[in-house]
Amino acid sequence: MIKKKRISIEDVARRAKVSIATVSRVLNNFQSVNNKNRAAVEEAIAALKYKPDVSAQRLASGTNNAIGLVMPGYPGIFYSFYAVELIRGVGHACEKLHLDLVFHITNGFNDLNSTSVGGVIFADIIENRRQVEAALNAGVACLVINNIVEDLDVSYIGIDNVLGGEIAGEYLAGLGHSRIATVTGNLQTQSGKQRLEGFKKVLKKHNMTLADGYVQEGDYSRRSARVGAEKLLALPNPPTAIFAASDEMALEIVALLMERGIKVPQDISIIGFDDNPSVIYGPVALTTVKQPLFQMAEEAVKSLQGLIQGKQTKSVKKVLKPELVVRDSCSSPKK
Repeated sequence: MIKKKRISIEDVARRAKVSIATVSRVLNNFQSVNNKNRAAVEEAIAALKYKPDVSAQRLASGTNNAIGLVMPGYPGIFYSFYAVELIRGVGHACEKLHLDLVFHITNGFNDLNSTSVGGVIFADIIENRRQVEAALNAGVACLVINNIVEDLDVSYIGIDNVLGGEIAGEYLAGLGHSRIATVTGNLQTQSGKQRLEGFKKVLKKHNMTLADGYVQEGDYSRRSARVGAEKLLALPNPPTAIFAASDEMALEIVALLMERGIKVPQDISIIGFDDNPSVIYGPVALTTVKQPLFQMAEEAVKSLQGLIQGKQTKSVKKVLKPELVVRDSCSSPKK
């Protein structure tokens, strides 16, 4: 099959018998073009069915200063530390680099108008893979954050969530806990699956078996954390330590334990994930695994700008490492 030649701006200029600069000025709606030349260019565009490269067009005109941030929608998104921190990091970087930000919350099913921006940052890929593929096919510069993408030719900056799960499990095991449970994140997400994977990996390394019911599936919400923790406490042999896949979930578990007169960490140790600043000010300062969300978001904007401008010629493939932050919510188990 012979590939159809893409119509270029040179083809339009040749047909209209004007310069490429004149075609560019018409495309960018400059008023300095006389009516005769404008009509000739518009006729050539229509006859050739020319579709301009929007990214290149904006870059040439000096107006390519907008990027899109696409975030999967979920209940309580603007109460989520994860979402707010990503938006804050992207916004901060855009301000420093004099870029405009177009924010889009998606359900994953509707088409995106990615041609309205120079490039797009996708915050994870959750039921919106088709949108990422469509943007790539349209030639739009794209970068995915919080997801290590190995089956698409797309740039990404992610977090080593397997290592994060390992860090949490290793710390609790190192304190002497053997009855360690977890309330997971959404297992439809890469982060949820990989944090559980890392957690299980450590328990296997220490020859610990996960008792029946010790893995409760959550979805990063406080409600799912409470439901999961209630089930853990109802077990015949409840855990002495719980790894919650987010700080919000960990805080809800701490609240439930206190309601029941169970002391943290004397009776049950709790470790979270994120390093949400709010965890410092609760009844017990929360030990957690910090993921560098703000840094990830800032680097994403800088890398995307490089891709848009052609300064970054290769796909960006970067994985950031989480780290343990020790506070007061974990201790050795009672003898």
